[in-house]
Amino acid sequence: MSACEQIAAAVSLGPLADLYGATAQRNSHGEMQQKLDLFADGCMADALSRCAHVAAWASEEQELPTASPTHGVNGEYLVVFDPLDGSSNIEANISVGTIFSVLRHPFRGTPPGEAGFLQPGRRQVAAGYVVYGPATVLVLSCGTGVSAFTLDPRGPAWQLTRATIALPEDAREFAINASNQRFWEKPVQRYVAECLAGEVGPRASDFNMRWVASLVAEVHRIFSRGGVFLYPRDAKEPKKPGRLRLLYEAAPMAFLVEQAGGAAVTGTQPLLDIVPDTLHQKVPVILGSKHEVERIVRYHADPQENTHWPLFKERSLFVPPAG
Repeated sequence: MSACEQIAAAVSLGPLADLYGATAQRNSHGEMQQKLDLFADGCMADALSRCAHVAAWASEEQELPTASPTHGVNGEYLVVFDPLDGSSNIEANISVGTIFSVLRHPFRGTPPGEAGFLQPGRRQVAAGYVVYGPATVLVLSCGTGVSAFTLDPRGPAWQLTRATIALPEDAREFAINASNQRFWEKPVQRYVAECLAGEVGPRASDFNMRWVASLVAEVHRIFSRGGVFLYPRDAKEPKKPGRLRLLYEAAPMAFLVEQAGGAAVTGTQPLLDIVPDTLHQKVPVILGSKHEVERIVRYHADPQENTHWPLFKERSLFVPPAG
């Protein structure tokens, strides 16, 4: 975890680290890379290159995977990672994080290539994230539950602070970017409308709505008190099936959430069942407390039923009706 300790130190320095702002480079998705993105990417790559167990790694910031110069043939594992999730929040001093996933090298004994990484999420050996917030916390699963470790800056050392994380099956909090409401699919429109209707609506209970625009921060909040996160398929860019990267973001988080007793889907299928087509494939993501996710899946399975709740029929979520 030395790489994450380096990243945590740089994040904690803020503008004093001279790592704020964008570079002149773009990543594989055409997005401008932040200085801290590339710093974090370098920290992760350097640490993995020194690990005898890692044959290769793939980063959200790099178009192609990198084979270990010394352990590429004999290394047992492949690692995928998002070195700095939520980097648009850096200068706002909002929590960001590192997401990672470990897969077995399926063609051990041969140089690793892109095909070896294209495994469904259920084949993950381990997954986790580190959130850089008021405290630096590692949330990790090796397939037998989820635990949390907090970085002690007096050490540095990682101290076990939550031995077992279990998500409540029910929740009264959801996170979604409401600015995209007009583009959502009808099942998502229905779910959000019913939540916002509160005690007088069909759910007969008040809900809280959140949105941080940092997947690590959103999931960490869910692990703290339950809830559901939605970044659904929408009609804003019809050619794009989703916005989050399957290998670097969706699959690791889905693994953690399921290990904690929650559920993670695209809306119509479990995220962990998807076999990636490409390294940088994007998917819709809905994850969190089990019963809430199951409700959203039911709405997707029966889309004709979602027209009876009128909030979204003729007006936006925040615009009062005419007259």
